[in-house]
Amino acid sequence: MDFLTRTPLDCAAIEASVYSPESGAVVTFVGRTRNEHLGRPVRHLEYEAHEALARKIVGELAAEAKQKFGLVQVAIQHRLGRLEIGDASVVIAVSSGHRGAAFDGCRWLIDSLKTRVPVFKKEYYADGSAPEWVGPDGKPVQL
Repeated sequence: MDFLTRTPLDCAAIEASVYSPESGAVVTFVGRTRNEHLGRPVRHLEYEAHEALARKIVGELAAEAKQKFGLVQVAIQHRLGRLEIGDASVVIAVSSGHRGAAFDGCRWLIDSLKTRVPVFKKEYYADGSAPEWVGPDGKPVQL
């Protein structure tokens, strides 16, 4: 499963891909586009990435999470292109022997992805103002 895709994310398939008989826990995080940002109504988003670098870093993050949290399997997929409100933009699914490791590993992965992986979000506002690229901290950035 490729980390980056321009097609809608299949949350159930991503979650199913991490199941294994030794896994007593599967935790899934689904990030969805929301209709506002910092009090401004958002109409839709566009995601772009430095694709080769993003794939490399996500592979490293998955390996690090497996080692750090004792995860059995990790699946991460991020959508690129135009997303409407409510669309899944990122799905992370992990499995482990126990729930604590799965919850901790999944949270660590989304937090790390947001700060380390070169995926960029452009917000289009309902009030007609100019679209803005937004950084991982939620603040506008210049690309």
